[in-house]
Amino acid sequence: MKGRYGFFDQSPQQSVTVTPDSDAPEGRRHFSPGRFVLLDKTDHASANPSLEALSFMEAIAATSAPPFSLGTRRGKLTLVLVCAVAFIDLLDTSIVNIALPQISTHLHVTVQSLQWVASAYLLTYGGFLLLGGRAADLLGRRRLLVAGTSLFGITSLVCGLAGSEGLLIGARLAQGVGAAMMTPAALSILTTSFHTHGDRVKALGAWGGVGALSGALGAVLGGVLTTEASWRWVFFVNLPIVAGILLASFRLLDGERPTAPPLRDFDTVGAGLITGGMLLLVYALVNAPTVGWGKARTLGELAGALVLVALFIFNEHRHSNPLVPLSLFKIKGLGAADVTQILAMAGFYTMFFLVTLYMQEVLHYSAIHAGLCYLPVTVGAGVGAGVATNAIPKIGTRSLIAAGALVGAAGVFLLSRIPVHGTYVADLLPGITIMGAGVGFVLVGVQNAANGGVPADKAGLAASLITASFQLGGALGLAIFVSLSTSRTHDLLAAHIRPSEALTLGFHRGLLGASIALVIATAIALRSTNVRVVDMAPDADGNQALPVPVPMAG
Repeated sequence: MKGRYGFFDQSPQQSVTVTPDSDAPEGRRHFSPGRFVLLDKTDHASANPSLEALSFMEAIAATSAPPFSLGTRRGKLTLVLVCAVAFIDLLDTSIVNIALPQISTHLHVTVQSLQWVASAYLLTYGGFLLLGGRAADLLGRRRLLVAGTSLFGITSLVCGLAGSEGLLIGARLAQGVGAAMMTPAALSILTTSFHTHGDRVKALGAWGGVGALSGALGAVLGGVLTTEASWRWVFFVNLPIVAGILLASFRLLDGERPTAPPLRDFDTVGAGLITGGMLLLVYALVNAPTVGWGKARTLGELAGALVLVALFIFNEHRHSNPLVPLSLFKIKGLGAADVTQILAMAGFYTMFFLVTLYMQEVLHYSAIHAGLCYLPVTVGAGVGAGVATNAIPKIGTRSLIAAGALVGAAGVFLLSRIPVHGTYVADLLPGITIMGAGVGFVLVGVQNAANGGVPADKAGLAASLITASFQLGGALGLAIFVSLSTSRTHDLLAAHIRPSEALTLGFHRGLLGASIALVIATAIALRSTNVRVVDMAPDADGNQALPVPVPMAG
């Protein structure tokens, strides 16, 4: 028996499904605004003049349209918006590094204080991420994105105008807090906006690709701006991007009215414990190379951080409304993705730091020359991200993450053999290009594994966890592998080895350690759960089974 199906769309921004009402008489279905309904001839004639007849296959095709589709202009602009947030937040972890010598000269910053111009941002960014992620879920994602972006923009302006090291470092601390609000809000907007399997994989692939590109482009832009303008422009460059993000947020994103729990139910103790623990951990890692790993101060800070984290876990077990529900870690792929990214970023971030020093201190490249040398990394990262995004629907995340970490390890290992009198084409270009492809594979893979299967009400929290692993990995890599490099260099200088040779041999040790970290990341990835497209987008209407339709008489 042939039948016809009616469609009435009062809410085009909502996804629609064919959902028969089991309580309705046979052959009739209740009307629901913005949804497909099955009607008999009488219903079809009288329901509404805007109701049009569709074939069953047309109805099925229409039900797959998500709230934001990458096939629409609004969907594409929303993806550009959230990727712009990722770009600007991660850019500021690298763009400042090349400007540090000029900052030191102009503001008379001591060597001990200079590291905090870069590290202050990492400290608060990493320390407040979990709180920022949960706040996005509870208070509203657009609200937190706008607040964090505003703070980030104001503090960028203050950094660019700073006339003293104290003001600059203080503004960098506040800038990190703004980033800790922006990033999880933007990533959770991405994961809750794109509901179909294909769109979510592509969107997360774009986010991971931007993350891979931002580190390399930070070095390039830092070199160009510092040489051609002033160190202040590494901060001023943020302002037009911030303005664009704020404008687009109000034009593209709907304001949310989240159902936040009463203030008395908020896990204030848990928020304080985990924020304090993360701040102390990052602070200890940043200072360890200078203070010394075996010193009582470093050991005490690390022990204190571990105690705070342990108390946090104990608190979460007991609290009726925990800040971080521990059940979150049962989501397929999330925990392994976080651990893998910590190790991978320890290796990748160390490479950028040590190779930049090699180019400037041993090969005597200018800031702009050193920055431009990273352009092939952006090409490699872009190609790797594109290949990974297309491959995930076919093979899942495990093979991609493992392959990316292994390729990255090969590239960093090649760089660990750089000679004192090296050349760019022969000694640097192969390694950094290969490493760039590995970065693209890893970041796209871990973003899909960690965020693809997270329910909407936990999206901000999951986003903060994967971003925190990025920042923690960078801090851990600098703390461990730069310490290895520095220790080796000091020993060689004490043995009266030429400074350029001592520096290069020290870089060898640090880069070798970074490549080993990437090999360990490969091993963890191979033993992790393979997250496939079918595991993603659990809240999507497009993932729900469609009932068998009941045809109309006709």
